[in-house]
Amino acid sequence: MAREKKRRSTGRRSPLAAAALIGIGLLLTGGAYAGASAAMASTGQPAASTALTADDGKKLFQANCATCHGLDLQGTENGPSLYGVGELSVHFQVSTGRMPLQMQGPQAPQKPVQFTEEQIAAIAAYVQSTSPGPTFPAAQVLDAQGDAAHGAELFRINCAMCHNVAGAGGALTEGKYAPNLHTTTPLNMYAAMVTGPQNMPVFNDMNLTQEEKRDIISYLVYLQQNESPGGFSLGSLGPVSEGLFIWIFGIGSLIALTVWITAKSN
Repeated sequence: MAREKKRRSTGRRSPLAAAALIGIGLLLTGGAYAGASAAMASTGQPAASTALTADDGKKLFQANCATCHGLDLQGTENGPSLYGVGELSVHFQVSTGRMPLQMQGPQAPQKPVQFTEEQIAAIAAYVQSTSPGPTFPAAQVLDAQGDAAHGAELFRINCAMCHNVAGAGGALTEGKYAPNLHTTTPLNMYAAMVTGPQNMPVFNDMNLTQEEKRDIISYLVYLQQNESPGGFSLGSLGPVSEGLFIWIFGIGSLIALTVWITAKSN
């Protein structure tokens, strides 16, 4: 009898064994279900398209933009009318994070984008369907394969007084500024020329032809893709930053060398 009791006591399972078995069973069941679901999805009907429409854009507009621009794009005391601005202007303002506006100020600053590309396209399509305006150009205009040298000349004549000849931006009056163009996309370069956001003038096809706009875009993309051939660009801000660098490091080094020589002789 003593031996029988001893065998029963040694054959008793650990209290954690049942929990471990249940966990393994759940893992196996979940894995099998996931595999079966994936197999059914791969052999089943294709998923429905999730592309947003102008109606979806209307809902997004009413939820995020109508407070300032009005439910019917008519504008309010807090924001201008959007009649005739077109989808190109909407894409520029929203894809750069300038809209929705964070706070009133001299001009709308760039900030992180709040919408996906699909949502931006839907809002732009809604505005375009309600009040048509400037639209997207042909792909060739944005290919950056134009005459960059001619584009540089056009940029110096029409844009450099605000944006700097190297596209580094610059200060304007009353707290306004021209942004740098070092990360601007070709589409937004074109949109800015056509729609004239904030303080920028409008360059229609009478001022700059489509080919000339293409050349300017080619020049700016060339600047983005190529480093300064002269070494440190110092922000491409011109003689002010270069002179400051010479005074601080050049003359400072000469003074330090003079002090060292004097101390050495003493």
